[in-house]
Amino acid sequence: MLREKSKERIILGIDPGTAVMGYGLIKETGNKIELISLGVVKMTHLEDHFLKLQRIFERTSKLIEQYQPDCLALEAPFYGKNIQVMLKLGRAQGVAMAAGLAKGLPIFEYSPKKVKQSITGNGNATKEQVAAMLKQLLNFAETPEFLDATDGLGVAVCHSFQKISSSSSGKSYSGWESFVKDNQKRLK
Repeated sequence: MLREKSKERIILGIDPGTAVMGYGLIKETGNKIELISLGVVKMTHLEDHFLKLQRIFERTSKLIEQYQPDCLALEAPFYGKNIQVMLKLGRAQGVAMAAGLAKGLPIFEYSPKKVKQSITGNGNATKEQVAAMLKQLLNFAETPEFLDATDGLGVAVCHSFQKISSSSSGKSYSGWESFVKDNQKRLK
């Protein structure tokens, strides 16, 4: 589904949550990225967890229909001590994934640490540091209502950076074994 004319693609990034879901869309043309949209889906007014999941599915589906992204990148739930929170976040992520899969999109997942590392160079960066770097990188002035919006945008940018870094080096490897296999001449 990659746009052929100028080798561009649209990436939808989502930071799933059951109170607020953040999202960001970027257009990637070659090694350049530009902001299309970012925002949040609020669910604090909904009491029922299943209604929140329905809203995540519906809003993700509408974003996909409106912007026609080529892929969906999601932030993975972080490991915490509260198993109930993990379960709820996992469900929110699964519902967003299902919306993307229902529309035929390839799905990619990144840990919060990977997203922060890709954007700021520091896997332990704060949400504010990620937001500041994204504002500088994508040249937007307005501050989103919630940092969840820039978290969703960060996931999209992280995914773009993975493609850019793997395409510039030519080939990616799943481990030392595959590297050694493909580079026998270099090891002699």
